[in-house]
Amino acid sequence: MKFTGTEKYVATNELSTAVNAAVALQRPLLIKGEPGTGKTLLAEEVAASLGMPLIAWHIKSTTKAQQGLYEYDAVSRLRDSQLGDDRVHDIGNYIKRGKLWEAFTAEQQVVLLIDEIDKADIEFPNDLLLELDRMEFFVYETGETIKAVQRPIVIITSNNEKELPDAFLRRCFFHYINFPDRDTMQQIVDVHFPALKKRLVDEALEIFFELRKVPGLKKKPSTSELIDWLKLLMSDDIPDEILTNRDPTKAIPPLYGALLKNEQDVHMLERLAFMARREAR
Repeated sequence: MKFTGTEKYVATNELSTAVNAAVALQRPLLIKGEPGTGKTLLAEEVAASLGMPLIAWHIKSTTKAQQGLYEYDAVSRLRDSQLGDDRVHDIGNYIKRGKLWEAFTAEQQVVLLIDEIDKADIEFPNDLLLELDRMEFFVYETGETIKAVQRPIVIITSNNEKELPDAFLRRCFFHYINFPDRDTMQQIVDVHFPALKKRLVDEALEIFFELRKVPGLKKKPSTSELIDWLKLLMSDDIPDEILTNRDPTKAIPPLYGALLKNEQDVHMLERLAFMARREAR
């Protein structure tokens, strides 16, 4: 079965090809792109499309590679031994399985998401090279080797905030999600809001893409923020005229808090609006 997108996810031909190529090659799929372009949602929809469970490992700045394998709680074992607890005789009681362990030992093939890998330390990806290559790892405390029953489909996402090691990149199939063009964005909006008036959608997209073109924006609005903005416009019963008959000298769109996320961008648009009003006099 090949991935071609789902009812909830509009996948371009290039993205679908990348997913299917990574599955065929049995390589991790490394997905890069700016925040809000649907990288995490992709893994969820690949799992749903292929009828597989999803195991998600969301990476933080403090996450260590070892946590994805297992963690040994020596402190609890020492405490239980002092209390005379019989559980101390089985060291397995003090081993917490990580997401890779769960994926390797699952009864059926799963999709393993390693989300936002660029948040972790630079050595984090290299520390997982052997395990992702061989699909096995050794548990020193018990002397057992955990091998993948069925090789999981591994999807790794990155917001491109930090360079990843070359040795790690060589082992991945790479795809960069470009920001959707107007036609693709129209399809994405239609998936989320099939009943929305075409005139309103056209005007909202016009405002959205004009906003992204403004030079000097500290943070351009993303796809997910566009969807949130449209939800607000619908829930607040904003009249169509506010968008369709908007004043070109007003650069700030209604409910701008869904699109603009810092005061510098708001102030800059206010200055642009002020200059436009002066020129219009």
